[in-house]
Amino acid sequence: MFPEVLLDRPLRGGNAMVIEEIYDALIEAGASESKASAADRAMTNYGTRTSKIESDINLLKWMVGFNTALTVAILFRVFS
Repeated sequence: MFPEVLLDRPLRGGNAMVIEEIYDALIEAGASESKASAADRAMTNYGTRTSKIESDINLLKWMVGFNTALTVAILFRVFS
């Protein structure tokens, strides 16, 4: 999905994380450096949001699993 290798490289006064492969591909395709930097930062932010959503989903899975196990244990105790 996204390259695992992220580089810390300052971009014009910022300290944004940069996906080097996207930046280099945009430069090779003929985009200006400022547009390539802006697009690269936008993709990096998208990747960050995606990983946050994935971690939230994993937490919800654990919560549902724990709740299900507790409910089954209570029902087993009540009806046995």
